[in-house]
Amino acid sequence: MQAQDHAADTTGVETASPTGQPDVGANPTGTAPRAQTDLQADPQTTHRPAPDEDRPMRPAMLRGWRRRCPNCGSGPMMRGYLNVRSDCAVCNEELHHHRADDGPAYLTILIVGHIMAPLILWFFTTFRPDPIVLTSIFSVGVVALSLYLLPRLKGMIVGIQWAKRMHGFGHADSAARVPAE
Repeated sequence: MQAQDHAADTTGVETASPTGQPDVGANPTGTAPRAQTDLQADPQTTHRPAPDEDRPMRPAMLRGWRRRCPNCGSGPMMRGYLNVRSDCAVCNEELHHHRADDGPAYLTILIVGHIMAPLILWFFTTFRPDPIVLTSIFSVGVVALSLYLLPRLKGMIVGIQWAKRMHGFGHADSAARVPAE
């Protein structure tokens, strides 16, 4: 009696080999079985980044700008005007790791200053308004634009930190890696 190796196939179909014994590894269509690498190239599968790989930056920034969870994009990121929730209400992604600090305020000052300063200069040289009128109009504009931009820029910075896995985002198993003493 001859010993034969029987290879398992993903189809699990038994066919007869030329010797008359069942051949477990044969494919009834006559084509080679799909390789494991073909499964990875399947467009229906989703790409999950490796734990050390950065997440997509642009979607995370845009979701943060909309004040939505950078992971799922549907849960609210903010609990109030500037308070970031500890986790997403929809996907349970932890958001308490963020360290936005003064970044949103600096960016708001930078953007508002670069938008409003040329506008004030143009408005003053074109219309020559009374200084109190110019001050009152542009004060309201500066405050309104600052209040609009501040929470959006904070959300965007939290999205960037989430995408870059900064400050503990994406390292949920970090407590398990620290040796217990």
